Amino acid sequence: MATFAGTWKRNRFSYNQKIGRDTQMSKIEYKTLNDRAYDEIKKGLISGKFSPGQPLVIRTLAETYGISATPVREALQRLVAERLLEMLPNRSIAVPGLSAEKFIELVRIRTALEGLAAELATPNFKISHVQKLSSLLKDIEETIVKRDTKAYVSLNQKFHFAIYERAEAPHLLRLIQDLWGQVGPFFNGLFDDEDYILHANDQHVKVVNSLSSGDRLAVREYIVRDITLAADSLLPRLSSTISRKAS
Repeated sequence: MATFAGTWKRNRFSYNQKIGRDTQMSKIEYKTLNDRAYDEIKKGLISGKFSPGQPLVIRTLAETYGISATPVREALQRLVAERLLEMLPNRSIAVPGLSAEKFIELVRIRTALEGLAAELATPNFKISHVQKLSSLLKDIEETIVKRDTKAYVSLNQKFHFAIYERAEAPHLLRLIQDLWGQVGPFFNGLFDDEDYILHANDQHVKVVNSLSSGDRLAVREYIVRDITLAADSLLPRLSSTISRKAS
């Protein structure tokens, strides 16, 4: 016959197990929200959703992503630690600027890594993949005709990463994502240059044609040229902005 003490011990053990499971699940869920906020903000930097110097307000981001302020705050702190965001003297967090020297350095690294990713991706492209990129080219062309900067910057990012993701090189992809997290906000200035607008899709077309023929070296060349042309367009205005701040 079971005693009260024995029954109580078994019930207490069962209760403690349940509490342990509930606590563990709570931590997993919390970590998921933290990672989700981190991923969404970083995607925003990569895709040009945010602009240089833009303050990131915790409450606004929390409402946008449908989560509480705490995981957003911690995600912002992670991005500050990674130098994709900066902490201002008033303790607010903003998208950092770039010096001309740092921008040039990032472009050099991008051409090396993104050129490599494009070359590695080429043999992995099937006809269906090329067709999807061709469809994306048409969407990009529409943004150029409409002078829709935000849409162009977003689709441009999708175009490049649709290629890099097929390189089957996850570590390389993460490095490229980190680079885009630093330069992505500056792509919003591309349509300030009328000469760039006229040729904004030219290299993309050549990339798709080269992917279709399986010419990996040509794919690499046109990706590098696309990066370089965009950098050449942005650099003079980046330098003039720095000069105005210094004066």
